[in-house]
Amino acid sequence: MLKILDRYIIKTFFGPFFFIFSVLFFIFIVNIIWIQLGQFMGKGLTTFQIVKLLFYLGVNVVSMVLPLTILLASIMSFGELGERYELAAMKAAGISLTRIMAPLFGVSVGLAILLYVFSNNIIPDFQRKAKNMLFNIAQAKPALNFTPGQFIDQLPGYMVKFDKIKGEEGRDLEGIFIHKKAGNFDDQQTIVAEKGKFANAKNRKYMQLILYNGYVIEDSYAGKSDAVRLKQPDQGTKFDTLITHFDISELIDKAIEKENITEDYRFQTFRELFTTIDNTKKLNKVTNETIGNEMLSQLNSVVTYMDQGKTKAPTKQQYKLDTLKKDNKIQALTNAYSRLENFKNNLDTKDSEIDPSKKYFSKVILYQQRMLTYSFTCIIFFMIGSSLGSIIRKGGMGVPVIIAIIIFIIFYIINVGFENLAWAGKMNPYLAAWLPNIILFPFGVLMTYKALTDSQLFDSEKYKALFKPITKFFVKDKEHKRYQ
Repeated sequence: MLKILDRYIIKTFFGPFFFIFSVLFFIFIVNIIWIQLGQFMGKGLTTFQIVKLLFYLGVNVVSMVLPLTILLASIMSFGELGERYELAAMKAAGISLTRIMAPLFGVSVGLAILLYVFSNNIIPDFQRKAKNMLFNIAQAKPALNFTPGQFIDQLPGYMVKFDKIKGEEGRDLEGIFIHKKAGNFDDQQTIVAEKGKFANAKNRKYMQLILYNGYVIEDSYAGKSDAVRLKQPDQGTKFDTLITHFDISELIDKAIEKENITEDYRFQTFRELFTTIDNTKKLNKVTNETIGNEMLSQLNSVVTYMDQGKTKAPTKQQYKLDTLKKDNKIQALTNAYSRLENFKNNLDTKDSEIDPSKKYFSKVILYQQRMLTYSFTCIIFFMIGSSLGSIIRKGGMGVPVIIAIIIFIIFYIINVGFENLAWAGKMNPYLAAWLPNIILFPFGVLMTYKALTDSQLFDSEKYKALFKPITKFFVKDKEHKRYQ
């Protein structure tokens, strides 16, 4: 049973806790709205659909909001207890600071466990709902991501512009301009039409566009020189009705559109992610071996390969470079340099092919481990916040908030920095996930020790006395002359 003192301390903590959590959650949601809302407003979506989707996307921020809330609430609650001299009264009654912190430490542990359960069970489900909803919107509202009067390149391989987008679902178009992106070995094509509309294609991976009253302007420049291109005129064809299709399978794959998706690691629980990690590790191993063997075979064409299993013998010299004539010597060196340069370029290309697999492997591990690390962050932030609050002895939204934000920014920078190193393959992803907590934990222990020993860490008079031998040279003596 909780004692009266425990209930009072917990009540003091949860007062600012719920307020801070609501404010922070709203701030993070506003950040998502700022990024996403421009894609949805005025495109035929109802307010309920927008709010529902943003809520699905916003649930993921709870894992960052809760630790920061615990940090702020603990600083404010203990600061208020100190400011009202309640901490001093408890200590005078023989109650240690450890005993005062005990009930809230238990609450923090409970919140940390709750965060793990939430991250393991609820967040993956909401991630799946958000992705499925994005797919449904993309299929039902093909004009969703288009902005009237602007050139956009969201359709793979095309640049498009629509002067006007009308209709309940944004299907009716006016002033259509479509340009196909083509390289040196592709024919150029541009379509201009007065009106058009989106239609439902039989294949869901294609978007159908029906155009009215326009021209198809194209050329046959593929593989031809620039001089020929300048002389050859474009070919224009007028049409009354033209039906064209756009391949949007790339967009569908990016959004993970199929319902009941289980392949994305963000939809999996902590235990399910172990299977994904093992499969990814095996796949990466096969890929690395394949690329390694391929590059080794290319290397054999540049230099003589000596099998390690055989007795090493000196490589036979086919000819001496010094004995060649000047022209032949230059040609031999040029050929050797060219082959080595091609090998280096191939090596860089293969390295860029490996990078996505390494990055994906690190992402899966970081996502799994953060289900645990953010829970431990809650406990560490409580240790720091409660200790600082009891030392500062100031409540409210002033100094405590500033200190809490500084600590959280430091934690966030460390977290993102190690995450980027893990993605680049320069740090073990397990270490990158836990290192921010490992760095902050000694600081939390130090702050707890300072609070238990009644440290005057933030006492300005203490620092004034410390630096008084230095500051006296820069401060004039204000004593009145009549006392001299």
